[in-house]
Amino acid sequence: MPLEATLIVVDNSEYMRNGDYHPNRFQAQSDAVTTLFQTKVDSNPENTVGFMTMAAKGPEVLVTHTKDLGQILGAIHSSQDKIGGVADIPTAIAVAQLALKHRSNKHLRQRIVVFVGSPLEGQGADEKYMVRLAKKLKKNNVAVDFVAFGDGIEEGERSVLRTFVDNANSGDNSHYLAVPPGTHLLSDMILNSPLLAGDRGIPEEAMGDSAAGPAAGGGGFEFGVDPSLDPELAMALRMSMEEEQARQAAAAQATGSGAASSSASAPAPAPPAASTPSAPAPAAAAATAPEDEEDEEAMLQRALAMSQGQDVEMADHSAGGEEESEEDAIKRAIEMSMKGDQHQK
Repeated sequence: MPLEATLIVVDNSEYMRNGDYHPNRFQAQSDAVTTLFQTKVDSNPENTVGFMTMAAKGPEVLVTHTKDLGQILGAIHSSQDKIGGVADIPTAIAVAQLALKHRSNKHLRQRIVVFVGSPLEGQGADEKYMVRLAKKLKKNNVAVDFVAFGDGIEEGERSVLRTFVDNANSGDNSHYLAVPPGTHLLSDMILNSPLLAGDRGIPEEAMGDSAAGPAAGGGGFEFGVDPSLDPELAMALRMSMEEEQARQAAAAQATGSGAASSSASAPAPAPPAASTPSAPAPAAAAATAPEDEEDEEAMLQRALAMSQGQDVEMADHSAGGEEESEEDAIKRAIEMSMKGDQHQK
């Protein structure tokens, strides 16, 4: 569990009177502060938590470093009567850093948690100034977490607070959490976010995207399982998914390599045009031989018939009948010539 000294900075501007969070923004923020304090102190008995406001007449530290929940509750109650003015985020962060610098236990790592429920104004809306401040905190090993809710959630793709966290981040020690209005509680969203994952002994990967807010289906948790309720099940599901993805990738790679090797080793098919006509050549030659013989016999018989003045139909009839041998054809020709001589006498 992390060994940290945390200073919580709350927004007590006029925007905290809005009722889009139950029962109002300031009360929802107060419940979240109580949850944050209790989780930090329970994670390690050496941890300490401070409390300060950043609106009204100006940033004010109400509790420096304590392990007593009663002091935090007293500070929340007193700050409830000081709602008003505009939140001064850069000045509040600078004061919080100074308060953490004077912590009694120097072995405690420094962390600032800022609640922002009002629009960014003044230097807080200047991205360049905020980036310089973030780099200064990173140089001094101070982690910063932003909890944006209500009007603190910036519209559009560019976000000053997110850019601040990116520049202050060192080893994933800083986080940005946006919680839009809804049926959920602000304290529950913080409890189940990466902000408290380390304090609860849960890997941050199992907590999902901290900036996504409550997503539809599964309560915004990956695989539909709350890691805070059953961290073993959430981790088992994640490991099972990673193993399945690795198995599918290995199978796809094996299939691709097998197809490539089979295509390379398969012999090239012979051209069909060159091999097809060569097979029936002997049969064609054998079939044309008797046809030529029949043509010669038919021509011989037709010539004999014409020499005797007979009709050609006899030759056609004899050609269409059964095949006759050459001896039969000669005999018939002699008989027909003898008959012709008798008719002439």
